[in-house]
Amino acid sequence: MAKIIKGLILAIASVALCMIVYDYGKGYYDDYMREYKGTESFDGEDVEVVIPEGASVKEIAAILKKEGLIKYENAFTRRLQDSEYRGKLQSGTYILNTGMNTLEMMAAMSPVVDVNAPIDYLVVPEGFTVEMIAARCEEQGICTAQEFLNACQSVTKEDFPYLEDVPAGANVEYKIQGYLFPATYDIYESTTAESLVEWMLETFDNYYTDDLQAKAQEMGYTSFDVVTRASIVEREAKVDEERAMIAGVINNRLAIDMQLQMCPTVLYPLTDGMYDQSQVYYEDLELDSPYNTYKNFGLPVGPICNPGIACISAVLYPADHGYYYYHVADEEAGTHVFTESYEEHIDTQIIGGPNGVPEEGEDGESDDSEE
Repeated sequence: MAKIIKGLILAIASVALCMIVYDYGKGYYDDYMREYKGTESFDGEDVEVVIPEGASVKEIAAILKKEGLIKYENAFTRRLQDSEYRGKLQSGTYILNTGMNTLEMMAAMSPVVDVNAPIDYLVVPEGFTVEMIAARCEEQGICTAQEFLNACQSVTKEDFPYLEDVPAGANVEYKIQGYLFPATYDIYESTTAESLVEWMLETFDNYYTDDLQAKAQEMGYTSFDVVTRASIVEREAKVDEERAMIAGVINNRLAIDMQLQMCPTVLYPLTDGMYDQSQVYYEDLELDSPYNTYKNFGLPVGPICNPGIACISAVLYPADHGYYYYHVADEEAGTHVFTESYEEHIDTQIIGGPNGVPEEGEDGESDDSEE
């Protein structure tokens, strides 16, 4: 009888031990599978986790275990291997929750980078030249200056129909000078010199509306005529209300075959398009260049910068007046005094000279603001 009781006790103990082992094993299996396959989550505690740069998957799993976010490193690494987040975990500081499933943790540590978001901005002010834009692109690391200039040179009439308006054989530095529209442009990872130039030309096309084109046609101007005139106005006018006034002076001088004698047309070739010289010296006026309106009659051979829409509009809607001369009235404000005769031009300024060219001062320089 004693043997039977002893055997029964042993059997019960064995069953109990098996049940304990089973429960433990089942619990282990359930926990493991929850981390390996589970999709449920619950409210837990937030935990700040720092993932060092260059951390391996195993190192990340160890960090999560140390912070009490997972129990089984192997379950985490196996799940990552089979998931969409493989190779996407990034370093950084994250707030994870103990109630998250491992897939949610992986998603949190794999922030999505919007490839369509701009990485920089290029500001092209009114009056910038092709050369100045190229320099700014290089300064900002968008492309090299030479890459931008090459892209400008590679544009054809098929790419940009307005180039049909550039006179055959025109000795211009860049055929698209005047057509790169001043604006702020988003820069993306995919931006190239070619795509940027194309975008600027498209922006010109958008702003040079059918109404403006019709007005130009009415006045007998091609787009090239418009941007050439507007480029002079852009470099000369400092205040809004004087743009149309200066456009009118250009018209008046051309109408009587009078030289324009406007200093920006010297500064453009003199500074290789950079306008990094503020004064024009008398010897500069002798510069042999088709842009120099002190040496040549009529308009310069082409635009001397890229004008904005206000100056384009001023050319198409110029002020009707009898002025042929102007000079600076207030240097700081950028305003001018406009006069009809050369005598008035001299009388309203301290220094003046023939044909609107300022007299040579003691330093031998000419004020580039006085025409």
